Amino acid sequence: MDGTIDDPLWGLAEPITNFAQREPYEGQPPTEHTEVRVLYTKSEIYFGISCRDSEPGKVLATQLRRDVSQELDDYFEIVIDSSHNRRNAYVFQFNPLGTQRDALITDEQSPQDDGSDGNSGWDGVWISEARITSQGWTATVAIPFTTLNFMQTREVVWGINFKRFIRRKNEQDLWSAWRRSFGANKISQAGELHGISEIGSGRLFIVKPYGLTGFNHLPPAAASAGLTPGTEALYTGGIDVKLGLRSNLVANLTGNTDFADADVDTQQFNLTPYKLFFPEKRQFFLENAGIFNFAMGGSGDLLFFSRQIGIDPVTGQQVPMNGGGKVTGSLAGFDVGIMEATTRSSGLNPYANYAVFRLKRSLPGGSYVGFMGIDKRAGNTAPPFNQSGGVDTRIVVMKNLVLTGYAAQTRSPLVSGGQTNLGAGLNYKNSWVEFSAERRKIGANFNPEVGFLERTDCVCDYADLTFKPRPKIRGVRELNFEGFVFHAPDTHGVLQTQEWQGTFRAEFHNGAYTDDDIVDVFTQRIVMPFNIYKNVVIPSDLYHWTRHQLTYGTAQDRRWVLRFFERFGTYYNGHLNEARMRASYRPSERLSFDFSQQWDRFRLPVTGGDFSVVFGSFQTNYAFSRFLTLSTILQMNTSNTQAASANIRLRWNYRPDSDLFVIYTVGQQFASLVAANPAQFTQNRFAVKYTYSWRP
Repeated sequence: MDGTIDDPLWGLAEPITNFAQREPYEGQPPTEHTEVRVLYTKSEIYFGISCRDSEPGKVLATQLRRDVSQELDDYFEIVIDSSHNRRNAYVFQFNPLGTQRDALITDEQSPQDDGSDGNSGWDGVWISEARITSQGWTATVAIPFTTLNFMQTREVVWGINFKRFIRRKNEQDLWSAWRRSFGANKISQAGELHGISEIGSGRLFIVKPYGLTGFNHLPPAAASAGLTPGTEALYTGGIDVKLGLRSNLVANLTGNTDFADADVDTQQFNLTPYKLFFPEKRQFFLENAGIFNFAMGGSGDLLFFSRQIGIDPVTGQQVPMNGGGKVTGSLAGFDVGIMEATTRSSGLNPYANYAVFRLKRSLPGGSYVGFMGIDKRAGNTAPPFNQSGGVDTRIVVMKNLVLTGYAAQTRSPLVSGGQTNLGAGLNYKNSWVEFSAERRKIGANFNPEVGFLERTDCVCDYADLTFKPRPKIRGVRELNFEGFVFHAPDTHGVLQTQEWQGTFRAEFHNGAYTDDDIVDVFTQRIVMPFNIYKNVVIPSDLYHWTRHQLTYGTAQDRRWVLRFFERFGTYYNGHLNEARMRASYRPSERLSFDFSQQWDRFRLPVTGGDFSVVFGSFQTNYAFSRFLTLSTILQMNTSNTQAASANIRLRWNYRPDSDLFVIYTVGQQFASLVAANPAQFTQNRFAVKYTYSWRP
């Protein structure tokens, strides 16, 4: 397991070689040769990968930090559907330095905005080593069966796929699902792995205690959130336990949980009267999180959103957790998820208990039908409870056509009527056209307190059509012509929001792109005065405006990667110009810089309406090795009284699944979820957190 495949044992395995291009030329033989070999013992599965390259000096490997995007590097990816339900899978990705990125794909979710497959919040225990050679690069990977939640079985049938990415050519080579309309996330089109039998890795049982010390300082302004100003010493500890109940069924337990080591949120400025979405970043909730996913349409609404547990939705302050537990996995042909968590009172937040139940029944071809129920109980507050429930389905009619539907309802004290949410949609996708459409009807009193909901009282219709021709133009890979319309009156037929847009995009062979909104026509009704900035308020009225956008990103195979964004036009009877620049620079595999800056220039016909907002971030990462990294992020947002914030984090992964963190935060770790841009206070927090993963 030294990153080479020189060991004679690898010669016993017949290599997999029949890869095909997904990009740039669908179905054509790859430009470089790839071989994969598979071995196993009673407790682990092993992969030996040989990535030949005709120009080995041009293999790109610049990332030593775990769990961040590797899209600027060459990399290889192993996708394993260990439950063989053709919807969900584990992703094991590594570059020629052996740097790991692991993730979970749920219900064939689309790749992330940066092109990465799956949600990288999941962390598994596995070993990877890689070497750049005179013929390309090679890698060896060992994955314990317990990481895949397999303990005892006689015959294994897995869904499996392999993907190689060659950065300088912007080329994707896949073993299966290589059509452009598929990809590694299309688990229903993955191949199968047979031949593993008589494994017995023992019961999965991991005990992971932690200890934390440091200090926390709150300013006088914290009193407005019900918190006690001043400096407080931190000295606490807790424990996490992972227990395999049976093959493919795992229990996770946590006590006195602390999330000091979670990544900070990237600050945003809200230009809308609706909530902003910030993803979950805490490990306990990310573990097998996909099973709790209940999407209410393509807008990002969720019946269950774990950030509502343990984080104040207004201030972003952590709410201390007593503990929690969950059971996730497969049982008798069903995907099962059960979770319970309790939080202590903190500031204006009373103590609360959260219970969640999720059940999915897999159907042929990657389809499913499911149910979810959520119960929140809170003390010393009104209302004392909130309940949500619903059924949903995903039907794969053909390889390219997927139908979705859901029906959800909430229940709160003293509320009757208008508590339902119904929706249906379809998505069709092939190599040259994409079409999606959906309709949602959201009641005025629909209120999932443990979910995420952008708007209520809406009959929302959405349709989107994209053509993706590939003309024979030098340097151009694909052109996109997209148009969509969004029409959203309330349940009484009064128009609240309407938008239609025409977009042109061009993708180039070197990874450069342009993304231009030719026209974006918007109608928005403001029912309650909209406090957009400090003392600037947009009054209630019906507004119309038109905007345009120009975007360009440079080639992705360079040490410098730049992205330029300009959006301009009318806005709430005035004008708004949004200018943004993002830059990434990697002088070596150890050091990287990321810079993002946006300047919003407002000229609105209201009192104080001539103003500017500047916000952005500067991030530095230094890797002493793959296992010891230092990262800093400095953020600025002039719309807030807390204009600047910073986070410094040192992580030493001294053994698998065991870490030492040193973290200093000025500002706030988590962002507010409310629709406005609320004032926040500057917090100082220093913590040293030690975790140790022990297998009794």
